[in-house]
Amino acid sequence: MQLFDLQQDFFRPLWIRVAVVAVCLGWGVFEFVTGATLWGIIFTGMGLFALWQLFFDGWPGSENKSTE
Repeated sequence: MQLFDLQQDFFRPLWIRVAVVAVCLGWGVFEFVTGATLWGIIFTGMGLFALWQLFFDGWPGSENKSTE
């Protein structure tokens, strides 16, 4: 069981996946620029997690994953 399952049909279009990653990373940069380091770390981490899940983790539906 995953805490955040980003491998949903909603994210199938490429533009949605790119937009989610860009908004998270962009907001993280904005937070760093305005001096809110904690929020910058949180949003940058969310963006990197989304980038990994949506583009590099065998998405959508890799045959290597177990179906638990």
